[in-house]
Amino acid sequence: MNKKGKLIVFSAPSGSGKTTIVRHLLKQSELQLDFSISATSRDRRGEEIEGEDYYYLSASEFKNKIKHDEFLEWEEVYRDNFYGTLKTEVERIWALGKHVIFDIDVSGGLRIKRKFPKETLAIFVKPPSIDELKIRLKKRKTESDDKINMRVAKASAELATSPLFDKIVVNEHLDEALAQAYKMVDEFVNDKKKVK
Repeated sequence: MNKKGKLIVFSAPSGSGKTTIVRHLLKQSELQLDFSISATSRDRRGEEIEGEDYYYLSASEFKNKIKHDEFLEWEEVYRDNFYGTLKTEVERIWALGKHVIFDIDVSGGLRIKRKFPKETLAIFVKPPSIDELKIRLKKRKTESDDKINMRVAKASAELATSPLFDKIVVNEHLDEALAQAYKMVDEFVNDKKKVK
């Protein structure tokens, strides 16, 4: 990989609000951020757009890219349901002279942090509670109760990993969470103070 910008990872259980936070930060042009579009083998949901929300690959295409070491990180989240970050995506953003922001699952976020410990700020977004998380997932109306229960069960395990992240944002009141996340990212990309 050529000239390195910084990597900002946002990870959280599904429904914690990380996507809302990431979208807000992307609108702050002074931060010089660009979104890392993940690749996935899952089906498109609703209004999702190829090359904007995800790069949609078949499971066999995904496995082929794994074989050719084309991913910075990847994971099989559920059977034949892969998510990953293509190396070309990070290179594309760094070539623009920008920092890469990720909206990524917990294991993927931690893998990036391990690979690039100095260049990465890993932020974990916590829901106020598991009950609140379940309410948010139901409000989306995008998945069956079984899928929601699966996500809630997974969330408990993901919450246990939060101490492995550099920073934690509790998303109880969105405005506060947005301000907190902005401050963390601004300090990191502008080296305002050393992030431990």
